[in-house]
Amino acid sequence: MGENPETHFARDDCTMILNAIAQFFHEHWLELAGFITTGLGIWLTARRNLWCWPLTLAADVLYLVVFYRARLLSDSLLQLFFVAFTLYGWWHWWRGVQEEGEVRVVPLGTVNMVLAIAAGVAGTIVLGFPARRLHAALPFFDAALASYSLVGSWWQARKHIANWWLWIVVDVLYVGEYIYKDLWLTAVLYAGLVVLAIIGLRDWKRAPVAAQIAA
Repeated sequence: MGENPETHFARDDCTMILNAIAQFFHEHWLELAGFITTGLGIWLTARRNLWCWPLTLAADVLYLVVFYRARLLSDSLLQLFFVAFTLYGWWHWWRGVQEEGEVRVVPLGTVNMVLAIAAGVAGTIVLGFPARRLHAALPFFDAALASYSLVGSWWQARKHIANWWLWIVVDVLYVGEYIYKDLWLTAVLYAGLVVLAIIGLRDWKRAPVAAQIAA
């Protein structure tokens, strides 16, 4: 008795789907690794857990390669700064735990907020013009997101709760950029990061606050 044609076609369809999935992960395994480590790092950051920093460091290196391959040059350069901020944040949080027994949220002063926003504008200009000369994709838009990501990373390293507000805005804009560049897995990741940033904002609002306003 012959094989049912419908069963044969169903098996072929299943094989094609599995092959397509395998091919996708073969081509995007770096992006997938960055996806996982970034998500875990942000989740642990929201919980003010020091293990967030080694995971974030791994994600920085992975996405340096991913963005360079996608010709998002400002984003790939951004990862180098992220490595420096990650190492600083790791040390700064560890020192706070040694002194206070836990990671305490530090209020952000108005002057420092204005300076940080101005630094983001300056960074957009500094990164945008070279990126345009190098024919990078979306040079000024990408440069602005990269620049304000640095501001968000600095605020995070300094334990300012304002970092979550900034990350919510930046990550929403990144979702649009990555969809435009067909980095769908990264776009999904950043949509998830928006949710994690909202959770982080909620959790940090409940956290103990340091007595002083840090620079």
